[in-house]
Amino acid sequence: MAKGYWIARVDVRDPEGYRAYVAAAKPAFEAHGARFLVRGGELTSLEGTARGRNVVIEFDSVEAARACYESDDYQKAKAIREQVAEADMIIVEGYDG
Repeated sequence: MAKGYWIARVDVRDPEGYRAYVAAAKPAFEAHGARFLVRGGELTSLEGTARGRNVVIEFDSVEAARACYESDDYQKAKAIREQVAEADMIIVEGYDG
């Protein structure tokens, strides 16, 4: 089964509020086996419009990635994030060959 990945590109407007989002999202990530591969860090923009913060989270499957996003715990955290940041988020199926 192919792994699933959240890829999030985020511009944080309120760093303190974003910390509250991260804390609120933690139970959802723990419950769904999330593993952070990229969490912020320096970036080099090559093409297109870059955002200030980039995150890649690995899950055991696309289904687990979607279940995390749709969970009540994450939806509560998302409501916080939407108040303090602009984000583009996708789920991508990993290569399992």
